[in-house]
Amino acid sequence: QVQLVESGGGFVQAGGSLRLSCAASGRTFSTYAMAWFRQAPGKEREFVSAIRWSSGNTLHADSVKGRFTISRDVAKNTVYLQMNSLKPEDTAVYYCASVRTISALMRAEAYDYWGQGTQVTVSS
Repeated sequence: QVQLVESGGGFVQAGGSLRLSCAASGRTFSTYAMAWFRQAPGKEREFVSAIRWSSGNTLHADSVKGRFTISRDVAKNTVYLQMNSLKPEDTAVYYCASVRTISALMRAEAYDYWGQGTQVTVSS
């Protein structure tokens, strides 16, 4: 089992920045990739960014390219999401997820473990 704990959410004005963190514990040695998804009220959970754990290769949704950056600290078993130039449409609960095997990283169904989520609210 892997436990994921997110932190760093909050309230920010449009154009501002936030950094989310997700600390993993448990059987983390088998992690293939970690990712961030988000879910706004009344909408489905959507992919934001992913990072392959061993290589550090990243993948971002078109809606956040150039504004968000995903990174990881292998020693700390932690993944980060740096969010810049935030927009009101970025408002959502942000979830951290991890997967053990090669998968379609943009699909929520591919992930094995999920955190509890952290709220990000961007005011206009």
